[in-house]
Amino acid sequence: MHRSLGKLRGHKREALLEATGTELKKIRARVENGAISGRDKIGVRVGKVVNKYKVGKHFALTIEEARFEFHRFEQQIAAEAALDGIYVIRTSVPKKEMDSAEAVRSYKALAQVDWAFRSMKTIDLHIRPIHHHLADRVRAHIFLCVLACYVEWHMREAWRELLFADEDLKRKTHRDPVAAGERSAAALEKVARRTLTDGSPVHSVRTLLHELSTIVRNTCEAHAGQTGSSTFQMTTVPNPAQQRALHLPQSIRV
Repeated sequence: MHRSLGKLRGHKREALLEATGTELKKIRARVENGAISGRDKIGVRVGKVVNKYKVGKHFALTIEEARFEFHRFEQQIAAEAALDGIYVIRTSVPKKEMDSAEAVRSYKALAQVDWAFRSMKTIDLHIRPIHHHLADRVRAHIFLCVLACYVEWHMREAWRELLFADEDLKRKTHRDPVAAGERSAAALEKVARRTLTDGSPVHSVRTLLHELSTIVRNTCEAHAGQTGSSTFQMTTVPNPAQQRALHLPQSIRV
């Protein structure tokens, strides 16, 4: 059980209950003075409040043509509050292979899966729309998106020291798995300074890719007043920061 998390959830629940009760009292007052009448109209007003604060399960509501009453399920609220700060995670992995703390850390690592789906669906890969009609082509399309996400993850790990990401990975394996995650002092300093130790700027993946996109291959043609002149190619020389970014992915092992 984590006490700070339990207190946080308790305060949040009580704040939502109080806000819901305040709004319901306003509706009850309007019903009593005749400003609102009819089960449908009263129900619509009550529904808006319940949908807004999401704690309607803790209230008993009585809606009639010219009457509205409500009260809180105090025992139910207390029973739920007793579980604040408690996590119950069950795994089939033997304890000698994964202790309780590691099980919680593994569960929280599912956030990376959520990030992957978000990356594929929206911000980066845009997996939709899929303009395919044959099943094998749809599967191939999705496979390429998953593969691209896999490659991107490895690139993020290889570039970690160039990004705003926390480089102290070992620290994550020893911190309290239930407490809110905190970045290392070095990571916070990097974010505040927005530069690396060598003075070069800290990047996001997008800005780093934009930086690398300035490396181009030019096809040049010498004009000597005649057709069929020979051509040659020239690639721009990466600057030191670009060379570092190109070198780091060479350490990737899969």
